[in-house]
Amino acid sequence: MRALLTKVEQASRLDRTGDRLQRVVLGTLRPRRLRDLLHGVTLGHPLHPAMVQVPVGAWISAAVLDLMPGQRRPATMLVGLGTASALPAAVAGLNDWAALARDQRRVGLVHAATNTIGIGLYAGSLAARLSGRHGVGRALGFLGLSAVSLGAYVGGHLAYKQGAQVNQSVSELHRMTDGWHSLADMATLPQRTLITREVDDDISVILYRHGDEVTVMLERCPHQSGPLGEGEVQEIDGHACVVCPWHGSAFRLNGGEVMQGPSGNDQQILPTRIQNGVLQTRLP
Repeated sequence: MRALLTKVEQASRLDRTGDRLQRVVLGTLRPRRLRDLLHGVTLGHPLHPAMVQVPVGAWISAAVLDLMPGQRRPATMLVGLGTASALPAAVAGLNDWAALARDQRRVGLVHAATNTIGIGLYAGSLAARLSGRHGVGRALGFLGLSAVSLGAYVGGHLAYKQGAQVNQSVSELHRMTDGWHSLADMATLPQRTLITREVDDDISVILYRHGDEVTVMLERCPHQSGPLGEGEVQEIDGHACVVCPWHGSAFRLNGGEVMQGPSGNDQQILPTRIQNGVLQTRLP
């Protein structure tokens, strides 16, 4: 499976299909507020992984009941619940997928195709159960569970091996040494201007001064490691935000909260202090 998925990552022949589907998704989910909702911006956490718990939980529970006598009705209800709840979860997943890099989208296509087969099998299972063919319904249900389990494996590869929709910047914290680190003389910091500095010589942070308050934020965008230091400062919903130049994710400069996607994660703000006129920062 490892070798197969590596080949999928490199399968450029999937790009024609992936590029077409990406245009359809972006054209259909056009309103930014809708896309942000599906990315999980309001939660500060990707929405798709949370939504899939409902169909997966319902389908696994139905499989357990199918192995027990006298549980046809509750098993049928759970199959119906899982099938219905899988559709909005799939929409959220497609929304996240459309903002990924090409190698990630290739694996994401396989993830989506496998789960689509699984949903189709469960829809058939539900139809068979409702028509009284419970044996066929159970068989289709077990086949559906096998398909979505394979899809979950591919999804795990996409998230944990390829880093899709996980926080790309938090690893910077793990490399930062303890203690306070000097960044700049306060007297040299301009007002309302993004400044880039380094901690421990290789961990990039951005500084933003507003009056006597200075924000120190990790510079790598949590979505796809874009350089926030090269982004613009914009006011969004009354808050000064830095907007990533790569994909447009925006983060509040006075708290790090994500204000617009495709990032579903907040950005890390570091504590600060001023010692003898020098701005310093440390690990949270």
